[in-house]
Amino acid sequence: MCTHRPTCPTADSPDREAAHTIASHPEQGWSLLCNALLVFDDTGELLPDGQIIAPHRPLAVTA
Repeated sequence: MCTHRPTCPTADSPDREAAHTIASHPEQGWSLLCNALLVFDDTGELLPDGQIIAPHRPLAVTA
């Protein structure tokens, strides 16, 4: 799928979010990466096989 050089990480690799964005819909809150990963604004992900990755936002730090 990926034609970038070097190739983008696959959807099952730990750095999958580093793939290039091929479609962005900020008004709907999601982007499609070239490894077929859907990334949502809340940091959740949908893998090509339908597996859901829960949002992984950093915890807020209080002073």
